[in-house]
Amino acid sequence: MASTPCEGKIEVFVAKKIYTLNEGWPLATAIAVKDGRIVGLGSLEDLKPWLESKENTAGYTINRTFENKYMYPGFIDPHMHPLIGGMAASLPCLAYYDQPCPYNNAHTGLRSVDDIKEKIKKTLREKAGEDKDRPVLFWGYDQVAMGGHLDSDFFDYLEEETDPCYHRNVAIWDASLHYAYVNKRTLKWACVVCKDAKEKGGEGVRTRFVTRDNGEEDEELTGCFLGNNAMSCIMGKITDIVIDGQFSIDAMKRTVDLACLHGATTVSELGMGLVNLEKEEQLLPYVFNHKKCPLRCVVVTLADAVVAKFNSDTKPLSLARSEAVNYVQTLNKHTSTPTLQYNGCKFFTDDAFVGLTMQMCCCPGYIDGHKGIWLAERGIPYFERVLPWWKAGVQIHVHSNGDEGQNATLELLQDLQNEAPRFDHRFTFEHYGMSTVAHARRVKALGACASVNIYYPYLRGELNEAHLGTDRSHMASRLGTLVRHGIPTAVHTDTPIAPPNPLEEIWVAVNRVSAKDLTKVLAPEERISRLAALKMVTIDAAYVLQKDHLLGSLEAGKYADFTILEDDLFEVPEMKIRDIEIWGTVMGGVPMKRGYKWSLDDGKKTGGNDDKEAKL
Repeated sequence: MASTPCEGKIEVFVAKKIYTLNEGWPLATAIAVKDGRIVGLGSLEDLKPWLESKENTAGYTINRTFENKYMYPGFIDPHMHPLIGGMAASLPCLAYYDQPCPYNNAHTGLRSVDDIKEKIKKTLREKAGEDKDRPVLFWGYDQVAMGGHLDSDFFDYLEEETDPCYHRNVAIWDASLHYAYVNKRTLKWACVVCKDAKEKGGEGVRTRFVTRDNGEEDEELTGCFLGNNAMSCIMGKITDIVIDGQFSIDAMKRTVDLACLHGATTVSELGMGLVNLEKEEQLLPYVFNHKKCPLRCVVVTLADAVVAKFNSDTKPLSLARSEAVNYVQTLNKHTSTPTLQYNGCKFFTDDAFVGLTMQMCCCPGYIDGHKGIWLAERGIPYFERVLPWWKAGVQIHVHSNGDEGQNATLELLQDLQNEAPRFDHRFTFEHYGMSTVAHARRVKALGACASVNIYYPYLRGELNEAHLGTDRSHMASRLGTLVRHGIPTAVHTDTPIAPPNPLEEIWVAVNRVSAKDLTKVLAPEERISRLAALKMVTIDAAYVLQKDHLLGSLEAGKYADFTILEDDLFEVPEMKIRDIEIWGTVMGGVPMKRGYKWSLDDGKKTGGNDDKEAKL
């Protein structure tokens, strides 16, 4: 089918300097946009063939809003969670670190257990008028910073109070969203059976033995659920009640607004199905296909959630997996719109970096000798789960945190390549927290990518010294090693692990200082250049999402998405990078000044291909 010419008026944006990230034409001062796409760039003189062409019957305008500002490809966060991140940030917060908010009610970090207890009591007093059986859910407890995991005994201080407002079902989601801690009332309310929980949640379901009044010893739940599998035993029932439809809508919009405030033009949902697949299938287009939404979103689907959607007791598992693959491929090909694009699937190898339940090699392992948690059964079972997706050509993202987790993920990729070799597969190691040079060499040899959480050294580097040793804790997120080995690499925030802030990601990657001491550089050899860091939130971020043909650099034919800064990223002192003032963004040729206001109630027609009204 022949392509049709663009029909709209050309708008030329003039800037003091434009960094294109296009290797063939790296700098410009003017860029021409038509119908939301770039048609050309260079100088005004270079654009004359477009502007003065007799075919350009619609004419052109020159926009000089940015003539004293600096333009970059629109910033991308290639691994975050708009829904669950917004949900967490919207709950009463117990986080150790400060948490920003786009609506001027930021959280100040809680630095002691006493502060956390008081915040819980204060919140329960504020919710005294609610249904007493409705769970009160908190987010943000940091077990490393606070000195250990919680259990149901932690909440007993509430039962000692006489005011009935404290006698509620209470649950805490930890900072990484991988753990749940609940009080005794919640265990009873949720009717969680110890035996069933252990079968479903495995080693992460913490229990203890108690002696009953009849003298018999019995095993009971402690209220501590570690790891995604264990957490699902309790958290699903809680979130189904606490997180209703409007809460979810507001939570996702909160994440969108925060990302936009920090200069992003594209974000990702790296795990549709983490909360509720059916609801997320409706919510994502409702928000991101809204005609005034200031962000694009790339969605990666949680493979196991889709398999569960099609699985049943009467159906062979192989058939459910085949139907799941077909479903995701259909999403990718027929449901994507310019603002909401589906691509790929996700698996989990090991557990959390933040709470130190990732899998570390037994030698040396953790200093205290504790073991991590597997989220996949290593070897043949893992291979059989992933193989149908691999053979179908679906891009695969794997949550892989600890160094032993990298070993297992590398074994998986090697087995997949041996079974059915693929080129340009862009198999992506997500987070890539702890690793070695040997891991990097194998990642390179197998043709994989890395999407790295750069906040691990900044926020956790010094906190983890007592658990991993100084050298290993400081060398988390080894960007320098990845760059030296020529591995396609992006950086991300994994919101809510860190707020969506690409400019700060660049700052962390370039400086690698500690949040506890900004004069202390952690593993200096793992620092990278400004250009390499900028690429990791633009063209390389687009590459790991398989969207570099549309996003990530400024070239003819790509979306006209720009981030506008008041200063030159390459000229300010390195420690001042994150302080650069953000003017705002341009998405699809539409300028959106920082603080751009929009409402989901203001015109609900989508920005999708068919412009049908989104239903939630």
